[in-house]
Amino acid sequence: MNVWMKTMRGAALALLLIPAGLVGQQTQPTPSLTVNAVGSVDKEPEQGVVLLAVESEAATAKVAADANAARMSQLIPALRRAGVAERNIRTVSYNLQPEYVPQTRDGPPRIAKYRAINMVRVTVDTVARLGSVIDIAIASGANRVENISFQLRDYHAAHLEAVRIATRNARREAEVVAEAAGERLGQALSINTGGYSPAPPQPLYRQMADMAAQAPATPIEGGTLTIVANVNIVYELLRGPPR
Repeated sequence: MNVWMKTMRGAALALLLIPAGLVGQQTQPTPSLTVNAVGSVDKEPEQGVVLLAVESEAATAKVAADANAARMSQLIPALRRAGVAERNIRTVSYNLQPEYVPQTRDGPPRIAKYRAINMVRVTVDTVARLGSVIDIAIASGANRVENISFQLRDYHAAHLEAVRIATRNARREAEVVAEAAGERLGQALSINTGGYSPAPPQPLYRQMADMAAQAPATPIEGGTLTIVANVNIVYELLRGPPR
C-alpha cells in the first residue's frame, strides 16, 4: 500500500469518528458588547517648571557669547542659592547666530549683530516657590521667561487612579446596555487602555530684567491638573436577563 492510500484511509477514519450532528456545523461567534469609557481625576500640582533664558546681543560672535556666558555664570548659582537642586536645572538649548540687515540697492545682506541665547529648564519642588524663583532669576541675569507648566511628582499613580474610574464607568455602562437589551453581562473578553492627559502648559513671557527690582513679586497660581484615562472593554453577552 503506498503512502497516498494510507493517508486517504486515515482521513476517512477521522471523518467516521466525528459525530454526525457536528459535520458541516459552523461555530457561532460569541455575542459581545464593546464599551468605551473615560475616567478622570483632578490633582493639585506639586511642582512648577519654567524655561529661563539669557539672551545677549553684540557686534561680534565672541562678544555676544562672552556676555551670555557671564550672565549665565550669575544665573545658575543664584538658582542654586534659591534652593533649586542641581538635578532640577538642565540646559535645553544654546544658540548663537548672526542677524542680517536686508539686501538693499547699495549692496547684499550684511551681518548687523550676533545674538546668543542660552536656555535652561528649571523644576521647582513647590508651586508656591515658583514666583520667587522667577524673580530671583530675572534679578540674576535672565531676560526671557517662557512656558510655565505644572506637574505631579508621580503622574503614574494618578493615571492608575483614573484607569480604575474609567474601568468602573465601563462596567456600569455595559450593565445598563445589557439589561436594556434583555441580556446579561459576562466576563471581559479584552481590555485596552489609553494614556493620561495632563493639563497643557500655561505660557508666561517676561523680559526687561532691569525692571524686575521695581516690580512686585510674581504671582503664580497652579490651579488643578486633570488626568484622563480611556478604556476599551469587550464583554461577553449571555442570553437571558440577570439572575
